[in-house]
Amino acid sequence: MISVNKFTSGEILAMNLKYYRYQLNMSQEKFAEMLGTTLPYINQLETNKRNPSLELIDRFAKCLNISSAELLTYNPKHHIEKIRIDEREK
Repeated sequence: MISVNKFTSGEILAMNLKYYRYQLNMSQEKFAEMLGTTLPYINQLETNKRNPSLELIDRFAKCLNISSAELLTYNPKHHIEKIRIDEREK
């Protein structure tokens, strides 16, 4: 029997974007700058309120040096507790 994932693709993308941002120890502001987008857009992606185009997913993956599939693949290790990364604290 095939196991069905309990998360939507949007939820998985949100989880993975946040995970890779934390791996880079970046605030949402710096992450948006790196990806060539805006802070509100990154926030909306990370809270699953926006759905990016496939072209944007590919661009994000390239900036993160991972495959697009990695952004859309569920990994239970990618759950991130809410922790704020604030550039001003550094």
